[in-house]
Amino acid sequence: MNEIVYLEDICKIQGRVGWKGYTVEDLTDKGPWVIGANDITNYHQLDLSKAKHITREKFEESPEIKIEINDILIVKVGNTIGKVAIIKDDIGEACINPNTVLLKKCKIDPYYLYLVLISPYGQSFLKNNSSASAQPALNQTTLKKMQIYLPSSDEQKRVGNLVRFVNNKIELNHKINAELEAMAKTLYDYWFVQFDFPMTKEQADEIGKPAAAGKPYKSSGGKMVYNKELKREIPEGWEVYNLDEFGSFKNGINYDPSDPGNTNAQIINVRDISSSSIFISTNELEEIQLKEKEVKKYLVSENSIIIARSGIPGATRLINDYKENTIFCGFIICLNVEDINLKNILFFYLKLIERAMTNQSAGTIMKNVSQGTLKEIKIALPKDFKNNIINKFNAFINPIFQKISLVNKENQQLTELRDWLLPMLMNGQVTLRQAQGKPEKLDMAAEPNSKYKSS
Repeated sequence: MNEIVYLEDICKIQGRVGWKGYTVEDLTDKGPWVIGANDITNYHQLDLSKAKHITREKFEESPEIKIEINDILIVKVGNTIGKVAIIKDDIGEACINPNTVLLKKCKIDPYYLYLVLISPYGQSFLKNNSSASAQPALNQTTLKKMQIYLPSSDEQKRVGNLVRFVNNKIELNHKINAELEAMAKTLYDYWFVQFDFPMTKEQADEIGKPAAAGKPYKSSGGKMVYNKELKREIPEGWEVYNLDEFGSFKNGINYDPSDPGNTNAQIINVRDISSSSIFISTNELEEIQLKEKEVKKYLVSENSIIIARSGIPGATRLINDYKENTIFCGFIICLNVEDINLKNILFFYLKLIERAMTNQSAGTIMKNVSQGTLKEIKIALPKDFKNNIINKFNAFINPIFQKISLVNKENQQLTELRDWLLPMLMNGQVTLRQAQGKPEKLDMAAEPNSKYKSS
């Protein structure tokens, strides 16, 4: 069976529409999940860590949108239109909110259909067939007429299994990175917020407790002094600094696409911040052409900390393995830290106060963070910036960051491999055959000399 069918021929397409919508009064602290765009990651996986709950009455009102294993969710409204997730496990009682659509009772391998939807073809259809308005939306009538190429059922299952394997590995890697990030954040909080960094021998001797050396500073009786600026106690020998004492701030470039130069550059946009957690993925940056002198003004370096001015004001990220001529856009502020030994600490402090920066932001149309806001932020640090505490912190954090970076690279390679295969799997150029007694292998039917290349 190699044929082309419409999406409506192979599944039920259900949405929460009209009177079946809901208001904030229908949301609760417990009960069935109600899943929407914010619960689907940019890598097309379900994430219930911040999902909301809905009342029992509202949940039972719409049985046709109750979620089951192997159902597929598609975001149909807003700037994240086209995000997709498949329900691979029993998540308990759940339904969808109005910004998503649900594909149910799939007559083909659900993972094969999921593959089609996340493929370049699928993403192009979902994003380019939405209505052109201030709030783009994908009409369910249009979605029904999406064309799906169907190989044999056995081939669908083999392709689905391949996608499932790759996606499970990507999801596992994201979980590993989430644990590493939590570990790094906990260490920062413990040492530089609670001030329970390891007490030095000198500090222990000073308070007459030699046995306290190496133990948590504040909890073990380390000397604390009240600071009027921060209105809290800080360790003796620490001082309060303004953030602008550690480096220079610069707003990004506002460029005119109609007047390009002859120098290629990669530009970091706010969407690159929103799709990351710690490190911005520089492999997916938009490429533009500018005049060489403009590029040189806005180059990032290993000392750069990236901060969103608007959109998600205050969101803070790092970059690594960036390519030549990587710059940042006008909706971003870059802090170039003079002493790289302090970069990790300043980064975590900015991450700590992201929400506070957003609350202090100003603006009529879009809230934003300004250089003035950032420059006046105060931070407590040891007087000696080569202090053993800072060096020890970096000795713990740098290997964690290196591991996170390596895992990100692996996911990038897995995603590139998957996305490189998808178009050929769907048009018959590549088939997956299961040789008797041997693992599955790729049969490059149409292009025997094709090779995967990492971009």
